[in-house]
Amino acid sequence: MRRRACLLLAGVLLSAAAGCGLTSGSPMSDDVEPGTVGRGRPLKGADLTVTSKAFTEQLILGAIMGIAFQAAGAEVLDRTGIQGAIGSREAVLNGDADALYEYTGTGWITFLGHSEPIADPQEQWRAVRDADRRNGVTWLRPASLNNTYALAMNRANFEKYGTKTLSDVARLAKSDPGAVTLCVEGEFANRGDGLPGMQRRYGMDVPARRITQMDPGIIYTQVAKGACTFGEVYTTDGRIRSMDLVVLEDDKRFFPNYNATPVVNTKVLEKWPEITGVLAPVTEKLTDSVARELNARVDVDGEDPHHVALDWMKKEGFVKGG
Repeated sequence: MRRRACLLLAGVLLSAAAGCGLTSGSPMSDDVEPGTVGRGRPLKGADLTVTSKAFTEQLILGAIMGIAFQAAGAEVLDRTGIQGAIGSREAVLNGDADALYEYTGTGWITFLGHSEPIADPQEQWRAVRDADRRNGVTWLRPASLNNTYALAMNRANFEKYGTKTLSDVARLAKSDPGAVTLCVEGEFANRGDGLPGMQRRYGMDVPARRITQMDPGIIYTQVAKGACTFGEVYTTDGRIRSMDLVVLEDDKRFFPNYNATPVVNTKVLEKWPEITGVLAPVTEKLTDSVARELNARVDVDGEDPHHVALDWMKKEGFVKGG
């Protein structure tokens, strides 16, 4: 657990240093050798800094990126674990870090200021890539891993009501209003790409007295025990599987695509274009099911995010040793 504690401490330090340049971080020293990634050590001589946000999936993705860079010969500084999306983004923009895994929906809506997501995931990625070039960052090819919003319910309520889609929930809210209670986090309750927009798109009318705002971690347990019929979840969260929750289909494709994508400072990529080839096969293997499995090992089983990342990289044959 020592590495995880260091990561969390780094997140606090990085947050404190946000306005004046980042000075914290520690070298990654996994002693890995190339497997299918990094053959020929194409990044030998590079000094690269990886960053991430502070939640589980991001800590895992940041470690995966750093391990791939090490296998390819780079010296890697670990600055993962920054609180919030803006801090990690700014680190790559201003050169305090060189690369991270970011989400296309976050890029399009939060960073670039668009209010309407693009339904097709590849078109969403291309639009973000093209628009963000002027800011000095390059979005490489995205993963299919799509950590977007969803509503979920427990198995007993699923069998009772038979709701499979968000359109089904809207119909249930009209036919049996008392059956629909929602547990959501405060941000989701107020975001245009969250609850207000979802209710508008689906013609869903759930009165405020049947909507409870709470910490996102509590939502999963409340839904699992049936205290809320439906709860806001993230589609790659490992607790979905461990708690046997049923995720409802967003049949009108309202929620944005949040595909995990390597984002690299463009000047760094121009100096080390081999980064693209190093990350491409790793990114291609990142799916929703992989993310759920890896996230569950941390959030449910209590494993260290970096250990989980290294174990997966070795299991997939991307690296050896470590």
